[in-house]
Amino acid sequence: MDKNALIQYCDMKEEIKDLRRRITETEKQIFRIAEEGTVKDTVSGGMGGIQHFVVEGMPVPELSRKRLLLNKRKSMLIKKENELLELTNQVEQYISSIEKSELRTIFRLYYIDGMTWTQVAHRMNAMHPKRKIAYNEKNLQKRNERFFAENE
Repeated sequence: MDKNALIQYCDMKEEIKDLRRRITETEKQIFRIAEEGTVKDTVSGGMGGIQHFVVEGMPVPELSRKRLLLNKRKSMLIKKENELLELTNQVEQYISSIEKSELRTIFRLYYIDGMTWTQVAHRMNAMHPKRKIAYNEKNLQKRNERFFAENE
């Protein structure tokens, strides 16, 4: 496992968030269609197109398309969540295999918990208040770069 796998893990988490947002959006659209019920429209026809008729009905094709889309997205979400679970196990095993405890903690906070480098620095400073040189965004990024440069 390398840095790309860790980045893939973070990207997949974001992809799942986006998919959940899309599912919620589709559910709202289905609810709105069902709530509105029938749709009315006026059409011209008969007697050379001079008569007007009111057509009323349920937009069944649109509703069924939205339901089909929702089902596809839900099945895709289940598949992606299973992939993420597998990837999470791999990432956690990889991070656990790192010798230095400090680096393991930094990597867990950044890659698994999804914190920014600034948030990681604040958390690490809270965990190690007596450290002579405080953690900051730049030195954490540098440690990350050095680790992967040494372990490639």
